[in-house]
Amino acid sequence: MDMAKLFLEKVTSPLRDKRADTNVRDYVKELLASQSLPPEELAALQRVRLEALLRVCAETVPAYRLPEDETADTPAAFWKTVRPLTRAALRNHGGDYLAAGADRETLIPAMTGGTSGPPARFFTDRVTAERHEAARQRGLSWWGVKPGSRGAVLWGSPREWERFGGKEARRREWWLKDRLVLPACPLRAADMAEHIRKLNRFRPAYIMGYASSLYAFAQRMEAKGLILDFTPKVVLSAYEMLFDFQRETIARAFACPVASEYSARDAGVLAFECPQGGLHIASENVLLEVLEPEGFVPMPVGQTGLLAVTDLNNLSMPRLRYVLGDMAALSGVPCSCGLSLPLLVPPEGRVEELLLTPWGRLVHGHAFVRLARLSPSVRRFQLVQRGPERVVLKIDRDLSRPEDDTEEFIAKARSMLPGMTVDVLMADDIPLTPSGKHCYALREPDPDFDEAPEPSPDLDLDLDFDSDYPAPEAGA
Repeated sequence: MDMAKLFLEKVTSPLRDKRADTNVRDYVKELLASQSLPPEELAALQRVRLEALLRVCAETVPAYRLPEDETADTPAAFWKTVRPLTRAALRNHGGDYLAAGADRETLIPAMTGGTSGPPARFFTDRVTAERHEAARQRGLSWWGVKPGSRGAVLWGSPREWERFGGKEARRREWWLKDRLVLPACPLRAADMAEHIRKLNRFRPAYIMGYASSLYAFAQRMEAKGLILDFTPKVVLSAYEMLFDFQRETIARAFACPVASEYSARDAGVLAFECPQGGLHIASENVLLEVLEPEGFVPMPVGQTGLLAVTDLNNLSMPRLRYVLGDMAALSGVPCSCGLSLPLLVPPEGRVEELLLTPWGRLVHGHAFVRLARLSPSVRRFQLVQRGPERVVLKIDRDLSRPEDDTEEFIAKARSMLPGMTVDVLMADDIPLTPSGKHCYALREPDPDFDEAPEPSPDLDLDLDFDSDYPAPEAGA
């Protein structure tokens, strides 16, 4: 009998739930009940929560207070005054988004991952954090993982690993959260046997990490002939785009399915993949929009643009129409799994990974991934645009492989960037971002907008608002 697990289930977990203001398991039950509601009822639930949030913003958040000469008598009218919020604007004016009366001592400080420039700092609250965790646990339940089950995390952020580096911190994760944390920064081949030993001892129901960390871990497992002596229910790829070749290798090494979660440090868990492959939006928690990149005008369903998120639960530091920088589309097609939660077309990557040719053509860094897969000698690569006509191609080459396919990769990469000078740099190592991710391409300088453009006068999401602000309902 696993005494540690028994202690967690019977003693530690109930005490933690009692001490918390809210209970994640109760939120999971709510989400499981709402995931199969008729689409119109699910939309009505989302609308009620949005209206309650807009009321809080209008009354208590300095950034959203209207000038004295402007009025908005209905939620729809108020919504039309809301400009999309960029990460740069949050970084420069973050204090204006803190609700009046919010107690900083009780809030959870956080910051963006630093992938696209200096990180932006913000606050979230316990209710918001727990509702996003509930969305993750609901998604895991689709794969047979019971809420509260053991999990293991391959932590990819060098900056944040310091929190887990000591034995005391790791013990807290184990005893208080029933979670095993393993470093993936760096992921040394010499440590693999010990990582597998710890996983075999802990036997988590799921294993979670960045796609790049999980992929590197799986590659080393196969290279060393290492296997688990148990079968996880699922491996969860989060916070990073998951490619098909990565999914195949991870599934083979761990001998279990691989699920993709669409999430962000500054937005929470936004969508989760079901066993039928649909990426379901957690619409009880968030409102997602797709905006035209230049004018920030909402785009029709099915068209790709910039994704903007409104968290419906964070009343302490609301961020309406927050532009994540990811390129994605909303799907109008129902999923074959039967859930009524709307679908998100898997994101195509971040906008700062779009390279701009002299003729105005946009080429996404992920377009080069397939080329690299055809060149076994290219272990990793990164394209850095340093001007209108210059790109630096960094290549981490496997010296044990023939050099010919590297030259072929370089030639094809140059052909995809006509009119641009592509300087090649062989690099022993390509640094990860501060959050532990690998960027396939980036532009210099930081492409974030300092301020968002004025909203279109025709801005309307057709949300069918009620005539005036409703009072917040219990649980909304």
